[in-house]
Amino acid sequence: MSDPSTPGTPGGTDVLDRELEELLRQEQVDDGDHDRFSHYVKKEKILQSAITGKPVRALCGKKWTPGRDPEKFPICPTCKEIYEGLKDE
Repeated sequence: MSDPSTPGTPGGTDVLDRELEELLRQEQVDDGDHDRFSHYVKKEKILQSAITGKPVRALCGKKWTPGRDPEKFPICPTCKEIYEGLKDE
């Protein structure tokens, strides 16, 4: 009988490990210059994040878990430009 914990064995955990690694890569929180700005996100997404703790994605593409006072930071210029374009439509 084969050992299911042996890598490459059908039914082994290596497939689950790869799938988990891929999910974690997709959920990775961004770092960088975006952290210096307040971003535009749909209100319902902010509420959902507060309840679930899951990250949100801003109009500019920044993905993070909100947790700071947005009033203390300037508005992200990319988010603002996208938002202004949406208002004109």
